[in-house]
Amino acid sequence: MTIRFLDATLINQIAAGEVIERPASAVKELVENAIDAGGTKIDVVVREGGRTLISVSDNGSGIPQRDLSLAVERHATSKIPDSDLFNIQTLGFRGEALPSIGAVSRLCITSRTAEDETAWQLHVEGGKKGEPTPTSRGFGTRVEVRDLFYATPARLKFLKAPATELSHIVDILNRLALSHPDIHFSLMDGDRCVLSYESHKDRITSILGKDFLENASLVLLEREGLKVKGHISIPTFNRSNASLQYLFVNGRPVKDKILSAAVRIAYQDFLASNRHPVLALFLEVDPVSVDINVHPAKAEVRFRDSGLVRGVLISALKNALQEAAYRSSTTIAQDAIVAFQEPVAVSSWPQKTYSGSSSYKHASRFAFGDKHPTPGLSETLAAYQAPKYPESEESTIQTPSEDYPLGWARAQIHETYILAETADSLVIVDQHAAHERLVYEKLKQDHKNQTIQRQILLLPEIIDLPEETLKIILSRIEDFAQLGLIIEPFGLTALRVREVPAILMNADWRQLIQDLGSELQEMDATLSLTEQYNEILSTMACHNSIRAGHALSIEEMNALLRQMENTPHSGQCNHGRPTSVKLDRRDIEKLFGRR
Repeated sequence: MTIRFLDATLINQIAAGEVIERPASAVKELVENAIDAGGTKIDVVVREGGRTLISVSDNGSGIPQRDLSLAVERHATSKIPDSDLFNIQTLGFRGEALPSIGAVSRLCITSRTAEDETAWQLHVEGGKKGEPTPTSRGFGTRVEVRDLFYATPARLKFLKAPATELSHIVDILNRLALSHPDIHFSLMDGDRCVLSYESHKDRITSILGKDFLENASLVLLEREGLKVKGHISIPTFNRSNASLQYLFVNGRPVKDKILSAAVRIAYQDFLASNRHPVLALFLEVDPVSVDINVHPAKAEVRFRDSGLVRGVLISALKNALQEAAYRSSTTIAQDAIVAFQEPVAVSSWPQKTYSGSSSYKHASRFAFGDKHPTPGLSETLAAYQAPKYPESEESTIQTPSEDYPLGWARAQIHETYILAETADSLVIVDQHAAHERLVYEKLKQDHKNQTIQRQILLLPEIIDLPEETLKIILSRIEDFAQLGLIIEPFGLTALRVREVPAILMNADWRQLIQDLGSELQEMDATLSLTEQYNEILSTMACHNSIRAGHALSIEEMNALLRQMENTPHSGQCNHGRPTSVKLDRRDIEKLFGRR
């Protein structure tokens, strides 16, 4: 076959397929142009999800008459003045958007600069360019795109329903609005206002939720030429997917694997793998250290030193999470109030019983402190150097104090939940979730300091395992030894546990070893050795924590509360579930109609 050059229209149509995948892609390119032009007010109007109309208006610098025709030519741009492709400081730079859009639609550009006495208008229809004509308009630019993809009907078949296409446009504008808080953005779907963002708080509450800021930690870190800022949710404020994670590099919305992996690693101590934090993070780097020219739609980036970026981001997030301390999401208390207010059918109430063992059993579910501490628990809490309370104090009602944010224990419900009172609230603590976090943090600290105490088992535990599980466990014998767990082969199909961490003496080692084997098989290969150790320690902590159904004395309850107040990240267990719920006095009064 004969080799020939493609004509300009076909080239632009091919480019449109790469750059303009759907109406949202066109909106993104046009709004980015408006931002680069210095617009402080950007208004977007669409119809039928952008299929029949996309209009983007701004009050920016405008396009001079002499450049209007050149603006719709391929690879013509004003955004790389020094021709340095690795020093890009604008959102747009390829010079493909306008000609690509014009090749597959009916495009009209109207613009006026401060120097021009009048506005000028240019039409491009299916790649055919007209001549600029004078018209009336204020300063700035308006770009109208009608009948997108009319010149390439095959692409119309790939468009989704108008509501779906509109949702993609909203997502694009949300990301750009978050990264440019000083710009007023609006979106109209026909005559309906979809969004209008004036203040920074408007867009934060609308995009990330009205409860986000109240349940977020500030991120701010500058190191080795990198700056990370923004807000991240505390672990108990999470979602089932990552759709509310907004990441930006030099003001550019990106979806980057390195950044997403850093977020996942930073939260791995606090969230189950199927839960995701909510966040808006802004990374500022030297433009020459990041390549934004790796994707036609500029949605991906490549860092010169990806390891440095990953490390700095993880450090920034962990520092912010450290500040969260024992906080739990405020939405948990709100959900609790709703649950309390739901009517309970009379038939479901427990029947009154005045004598007999059933009455005693029912009453025991609400205990005011056992006189005899749970076997083994006192030793565990002592390892944390938690304060002890003399026997005489147990019978004394302690006055709530601001010195103890989680208050004083008053009772235990269902041998599972601790009720505590503060000066102005009621606190409900899940004893298993709380103790799991305490054990985990203690194990991590001891491992870091190489001070894990081991206990020799009088009768070594012999555990049979499937061949693959046994193989992977035995391959990590030295790693387990560093964690205080001494194991060795026992025959061809089993292993023997000889020594265990003293703090985990009460663990079910047979089940724990099986779970560790399964976890090692599924562990993310990208995790560092320290991160792998932490995942193993988390599993170990979960197996040794106070279970539901353990009666605790008042002394033990208070010791647990005090240790929570002095332990980082005690507001959630290792899986992201809250360890406590706080109901303010005002919330309680609402339940009884006092407010």
